Amino acid sequence: MTTSTASVPVGPLAGIRILDLSAVVMGPYATQILADLGADVIKVEPPAGDNMRAVGPMRNPGMGALYLHLNRNKRSVALDLKTPAGRQACLDLAKGADVLLYNTRPQAMARLGLGYDDLAAANPALVYVGAYGFGSAGPYAGRPAYDDLIQGMTALPSLYQQNSGDQPRYVPLTLADRAVGMHVAIAILAGVIEARSSGQGQAIEVPMFEAMSQLVLGDHLGGYTFDPNEGPTGYARLLVPHRRPYATTDGYLSALIYNDKHWTRFFELIGQPALKQDPRFHTHTARAQHIDQAYELVSTVIATRDTAYWLQAFAQADIPAAPLYTVDDLLADPHLKAVNMVRELDHPTEGRMRSPAPVGTYSRTPLTIYRPAPGLGEHTRQVLAEAGYSEHAIQAMLEAGAAHMTKTPQETP
Repeated sequence: MTTSTASVPVGPLAGIRILDLSAVVMGPYATQILADLGADVIKVEPPAGDNMRAVGPMRNPGMGALYLHLNRNKRSVALDLKTPAGRQACLDLAKGADVLLYNTRPQAMARLGLGYDDLAAANPALVYVGAYGFGSAGPYAGRPAYDDLIQGMTALPSLYQQNSGDQPRYVPLTLADRAVGMHVAIAILAGVIEARSSGQGQAIEVPMFEAMSQLVLGDHLGGYTFDPNEGPTGYARLLVPHRRPYATTDGYLSALIYNDKHWTRFFELIGQPALKQDPRFHTHTARAQHIDQAYELVSTVIATRDTAYWLQAFAQADIPAAPLYTVDDLLADPHLKAVNMVRELDHPTEGRMRSPAPVGTYSRTPLTIYRPAPGLGEHTRQVLAEAGYSEHAIQAMLEAGAAHMTKTPQETP
């Protein structure tokens, strides 16, 4: 199925305009979500473009695979914000926007003359959102932050080591960027709702360190929830060595034997119903206290049969289980194929390509990929004209290097 590439925003957020000065993953992922929902996202890039443009694989320079996914449904304007004309253009674009998002450090925005006071003077109703490493009230304010650093500082590699006994490892996803990006998207929506109610904008900051700390501590605060402590930190079920995909005689599978009914059925399935009366396994609380022994039992039993046997047996017993996938298996999954989770489209410069679909179904305002990821500055002329710039003024900015644009065959109405 080929997805729509009409250039008119559709979806429940149509009518909201976001000026997106962010780059790499976290900010662009937040605005990808909002653009998929129909917001008009204007991506403001420096003359060299977003760094993710250079990350392959790619067919053409400046159009890397991650960039194509993160920046679909957006328009690109290339401005040199270090020039007076580029800065002024940004202020003028902000006058017609609901939101300005940035992910550089606040000090850098201030040096550009694009701090909150500057933007609020141009548009008092603007929601000014900063998404960066550390909150401005703490001693780490202004430090650089990247996904790997935030994963490390929020204990993810050490939790992996505690669980596996292996060396500490990062989660093989841009997990911090994407998890915090969702917080950013929520913050933007909250700010817009409030601004449309009050008529006043505000400055919002969404720090990566604090957001990921909330995510980790929500599971692992453990006994430190109480004062005085009722035990150590950590959620025991998530940390025991046997919490991992179970090895079968010919591969692996995932299974979660969780509640009393599951365990009763499992003990019956393996021919040991008397284990239901074992004091270690009799109740949910008891199993939680002896979770490593419970998982070790499951691991030992599952290792005696092949994957197909266990998947069929667990299905008949109504115990949650699933095969262990690779990414290639995920792409071949029949459910994802049925719901058209990986969309095919024709990009005007990159040709036939695939992209993950927008998430969710909306009965009145359906979601689609209505605009492929833009070339650098592809919409510079169009967007500046919408802000009231004359053709002569736009041409003067292009010639002076304050603005840039590329010519592509993509439709730019």
